[in-house]
Amino acid sequence: MIGHETTKVVVLDDHPLFRRGLVELLNSHPDFQVMADYDDGFEFLKSPYPTQIDLLLLDLHMPKISGIDTLKKVRALQNQLKVVIITASEDSSELFEAITLGANGYLLKDSSPDAILSQLGTVLQGDIAIDATGVTMLAKHISEGNNISAHVSHEDDAFELTEREKQTLQLITQGMSNKLIARELGISDGTVKVYVKNLLRKLNLGSRLELAAWTHASHNFQSE
Repeated sequence: MIGHETTKVVVLDDHPLFRRGLVELLNSHPDFQVMADYDDGFEFLKSPYPTQIDLLLLDLHMPKISGIDTLKKVRALQNQLKVVIITASEDSSELFEAITLGANGYLLKDSSPDAILSQLGTVLQGDIAIDATGVTMLAKHISEGNNISAHVSHEDDAFELTEREKQTLQLITQGMSNKLIARELGISDGTVKVYVKNLLRKLNLGSRLELAAWTHASHNFQSE
């Protein structure tokens, strides 16, 4: 977020109690403004909001149109909109499909309010947000023979990682944002970004999500 502008959000979930709680959580934070909430993806898609908001929080399982189908239609309308899945589903294939279709995050509904806000901040900074449970789910999917978009092409590159890069990699695998990694290691956010960039280059991967999932699946790059 830039300056004092608020992030415009729509919440899409068919469970009224959870939806209301999420709306209240976001509206209590000065960085967010909930523009509307819906229990039906069709109603959201007919509204002007897909091209007017910054962030969509989307449930996967809804009766009239699924979260996956809603995501497909949203991406056809607006490829720049940040979309974060918030769901109770721990189905690794659903997580994989959502990320493949362009979801910017995948969080479980039992996440703490602070964790949700932190992960949404990660998305708004341009990263993909996924908690430790999600990383484990995605790693399981990859270990079963699936892939996101890239393979590590040179396993020997593991020995070229610095100790700080290894530490950063392990914290990414735990689902930590750059801000939390910086706090854990006692370094700046900018330094963490440099480490992440180096890791992506050395391991020939396309995102921090791929770093986390591939590392978890292959049990590589443990810090000393």
